[in-house]
Formats: sequence, structure tokens, C-alpha cells
Amino acid sequence: MRLVLSALAALLLTACASLSDRARERLEQPGLEGTRFGLIVLTLDGRELVSINADERFLPASNTKLFTAAAAFHRLGDMTQPDPRMGTSVRMVPDEPGLPNLILVGAGDPTLIDADDCMRNCLSDLADAVASSAITSFGHVIVDSSLYPYELWPPGWSHEDTATRSGAPVSALTVNSNEVRIAVTPAAKAGERATITFVDGDGILAITNDVWTVEEETSGDDLFLERASPFGSARIYGKIGVGTAKIERPLAVNEPAYAAGLRFSFLLAERGVAQDAHIEHRHRVIQHPDIPAPKAPNSGIEIARLVPPPLIENVTFLMKQSQNLHAELLLRRLGLIEGDGSRQAGLKVVEAMLAEVGVPRWSWDLSDGSGMSVYNRVTPRTTADLLLWTTRQPWAEAFRNTLPIGGVDGTLRRRFTGTSLEGRIFAKTGTLRGTNALSGFMLAKSGQLLVFSAYANERPSETESAIWALDATLVAISETN
Repeated sequence: MRLVLSALAALLLTACASLSDRARERLEQPGLEGTRFGLIVLTLDGRELVSINADERFLPASNTKLFTAAAAFHRLGDMTQPDPRMGTSVRMVPDEPGLPNLILVGAGDPTLIDADDCMRNCLSDLADAVASSAITSFGHVIVDSSLYPYELWPPGWSHEDTATRSGAPVSALTVNSNEVRIAVTPAAKAGERATITFVDGDGILAITNDVWTVEEETSGDDLFLERASPFGSARIYGKIGVGTAKIERPLAVNEPAYAAGLRFSFLLAERGVAQDAHIEHRHRVIQHPDIPAPKAPNSGIEIARLVPPPLIENVTFLMKQSQNLHAELLLRRLGLIEGDGSRQAGLKVVEAMLAEVGVPRWSWDLSDGSGMSVYNRVTPRTTADLLLWTTRQPWAEAFRNTLPIGGVDGTLRRRFTGTSLEGRIFAKTGTLRGTNALSGFMLAKSGQLLVFSAYANERPSETESAIWALDATLVAISETN
């Protein structure tokens, strides 16, 4: 019997090595020279089918969201019910000897909306509540984002991303995912400056326009955004071709709480509520670890509070669409469990979960909850072990349901179409400069569910995306098992 088991083990190792060699050949294709690949594929009983650099550390990009979301399922309990504690509220406080002030209080809700067609969780509902109160004149608006410490961008985020949707700043008081939409329209003839307008008419940012109209054809890739100053302004530059259709681009606001205050002030004015134009920002700085963090203020009389949608809806949205800001706010919500609501406190919750998973501490380092930080590192084995661990949890199916499905939805809707994995791969994507990642679950041809984690790092700037090589390799593996 011992000889039979030894022979079987040797056969399995040989099969794994053979499959790994074939996978490596598929990954290391012409056009991808210089790219470093990592890949591991496991069965649900932990048997290793493929291993390529599985214990090397890689930049995970948005695969980081797998860790944040898993920690939320593990620690936040039932996320299917609305939580009023997350609702944005408006309070009234006396300001002797003048008029009472209004406080717009953020509670970490990432889904608050200010739009004409808003149907749920609308900032306008708070303005309506103020307008219908007995007092029709107020002093100034105070915006309170002190639930979470003031840290707009985690360490390791690229400065050039901070003006884009991907790099929207983090705040406990968030409206419209802390972004506005601008439209760029070419002039009638080349050599003239293009026209820039706000799509929703909410010009809460000053825009420096350095976009010029040119003769040749252009695309949105010829337009660039950057921060012009810390407060309230941005610059858009580049070119747009004559006759080109209007191009819309999302632009991140600079100070989210202040932008929310401006929006709220506009809504109050539309309803005839008299107020001072001054907006005061109340926030909380990050404390030294030896100094207790102050409690968020709870002054004044609450006029109204919104009830946000169940958290599971937001977790599904941020995973399917890879929404960075929403992932960061989820990490800070984790940070409230036993800490001060900071990014660091949230990462301690993730660390405790990974200790339960049993992965070695050297195998990962995380600096944020979304994957935008270039300081993040994980091994493919660590990610796969986490995913394997989730399959044994009572929330396993709910977690998997948040993942994009190949050829169906989310960031995988255009991938794996027409292959044997269409509708049969459930995975989180990841993309940064020089990085492609994909980790999750796939139903092999045999019908067995496999866990996998695949990374392509250090891709030279002139080298094409490695997505096609990763996808083709996973399809080949699924058809072999």
C-alpha cells in the first residue's frame, strides 16, 4: 500500500509539473518579453494543479479588493439589511448670538447621490427636510467628515491618478462618488480652444482649459487631467479633432466634504432657504498611535437622516465594477469594528483574517483596500489560499456572487466570450501600469470548481497587455481538467 501511495504521489507531481510547463509556455509568448508571471491553480481539496512562481510576491492591483470584501463578509455580519448608522444626516446647532448653523454629517456612506433623477438615498431629501422645518434662515453650513480620519489618498497612490475617477479622494462625507462629469466639445475650426462644460450643470470646480482643436482625428486618449491646486481647481489639456463628437470624462473633486457642502448649499438655495455662503469643514486628523482618537462630534438636533441601501449592494457594485473609492470606504468601515475608522485600523482587521486563513505574514503587504497603492504585495498562493478559505465559510456563495462573471457582467463582461469559460469563470480583475491580474474561481470542463490566482507584473511600458495570455492559459487549463 505504501508503494502504491508513493507511486500515486509521484504521478500527481509529474502531472502538475507537466501542466505547469505547458501553462508557462502559453504565458511566455512573443510580445510579452520581460513580463514576470505568477500562477497557481488548486482544487477545492487543496490539491495543486499548476504552480508558476506561486510563492513570489506580486503587485496585485485590484485583486486587493478580494481581501477587503472577504474581511467585510467575515466581520460585518448580515449585510443584506439597511443600516441607518451609515446614513448621511443633517443637524441644526445654535450659534449664539446669530442664526443656527446646519451640519451635514457624513457616516461613511459611498452611495449618496445628488442628481435630478435621483430615486434613492438623495441629498435633495435632506434639503427638503430643512426647507420644511420651522426655521427658514440659517447661518453657515458645516460639513462633518470626522467619522474617519482625514486622509484623502492612501500611501502609494500615483499623483497622476488623483484627478481621475480611479483616484477619487476618500472621505466619510461622499456624494456622487466624489466626482463630476465634464464634456469637451471641439471648436468650429482648428487652432481654437475647445469648450468645456459640466454635464450636470454643477460647476463646483474651477477648470483650467488647455484643450485645443486640431485637424486630425482624436479620441479620449488625447485628453489628460491633472490637479492644478489643492482646493477647487483642475486642469484638462490635450487636443480634440474638428467634428469629433462631444467627449465626456469623469473628474474627481479635490475636497469631497467641501464639494458636498457646496452641493447641499445649492439645493438649499433652490428651495428658498436663506444661508450664509461660508462653508466650514470639520474633520479629524490622524492621531499618533499612543494618543486616543477623539470621538466624532454629535452636537445639535438631528433634522433628518437618510437610510442607505444594504451594504451587500455596494460590495457587489465595487467588486463587479472595481470601484476604488467604495472599496476604501469599506476598509474604513472595517476599521470601526475595533479601532478609529482609519485605513490602518481596517488593515488590522484584514491581517487578523489572514492569520485565520493561515498564510505566512511575509507573503503579503497591503497599504489600501482597493489596490491602487504600488506598495501592495501578495503571492499567488496567498490569494488562492484566501479564496479556498472563503469556500468553507457560511457566506461562501454570497461572496462568490459579488465577483464579475466572464462574458456576462462587470469588468469581465467582454472577456472569455466564445470560450469554454464564458459564464463559468468568477473572478476579480486587476490592472495598473505594467500589471494585469485575475483571481477567483472557474468551472473546468469536468465540472469541478477550481481556485486560481494569476499575475503578470513588471510588463515593460512598450509591451502589450498580458490579459490575452492570462485568459488563454486559464481556458487551456480548464479544458484539461
